Amino acid sequence: MLRGATQIQGDKADLPRLRGMLERLRLDVVVHMVAFTETDARLFVEGISGIVPRAVIISSIDVYRAYGRLHGTEPGPPDQVPLSEEAPLRSMLSIHGQSYEKIAVEHVAQSDPKLLCTVLRYPAVYGPGDRKYRLSGWVRRMDDGRPVILMGKGQAGWRFTHGYVENVARALVLAITTPAAAGRTYNVGEHSPIPWAQWAQAVGRAVGWKGEVKVVAEDRLPAHLSERLDFRQDWVVDTSRIRRELDFEELIPSDECLRRAIAWERTAPPIRDPKEFNYEAEDAAIAALSAGS
Repeated sequence: MLRGATQIQGDKADLPRLRGMLERLRLDVVVHMVAFTETDARLFVEGISGIVPRAVIISSIDVYRAYGRLHGTEPGPPDQVPLSEEAPLRSMLSIHGQSYEKIAVEHVAQSDPKLLCTVLRYPAVYGPGDRKYRLSGWVRRMDDGRPVILMGKGQAGWRFTHGYVENVARALVLAITTPAAAGRTYNVGEHSPIPWAQWAQAVGRAVGWKGEVKVVAEDRLPAHLSERLDFRQDWVVDTSRIRRELDFEELIPSDECLRRAIAWERTAPPIRDPKEFNYEAEDAAIAALSAGS
């Protein structure tokens, strides 16, 4: 608990019941980090509308139609990137089902005229505390001394917006402290994502790995490395609005972000399915490639 802070314990579903207590605190801004469903958003608005002038709610760049096209749930050709905040949203339910739908969260949060709600569309956030351990698949292979990391040709050129945790936190601070952010929607993330193969190579440099990222045809990949995604669709957002309106810029440079993220993942390595690291199958694929070259 922060020194000098008032702590109220409860579930997010309790917000309407806590309304009286929240009103007595005379809050300027309330931030909701874990609104995943329409119900979450409705309870949030019911709990603070009319007693708190501003709110910030965390959404995701998975609201865009491009995310559905990447996953094959939205018909049509790839959307052009980078995606501005006005880019088309998905028409289909999230691939995560009814337990997660940020489009509904955004709609409810910004529909109440008595509450000016800022929406931050987060990217893939990496670094200390990242429960998905986004770098661990590469870092483990590199630490295991694998000489080659295989990658499909489609994925190698694919781009995907990420954000280091402290840089993303900076965006949140600006949204909280800048009155002009009220009612606005912002994409958050790095300025210019690099292709996936280059991202893996950057991790390798940070690790000190001397191996090779080898790009191959998808049909030459072992089954456990094959991704069922349409990599023709990049998942890249335009972050110029938040940079222009809120003067956002990264506090931590990209090389240092990787260094810190890797150091954290090594101190708290995840428990992963051993099938993800089928080195025997990878060695067989590498040998087949060498024999055919």
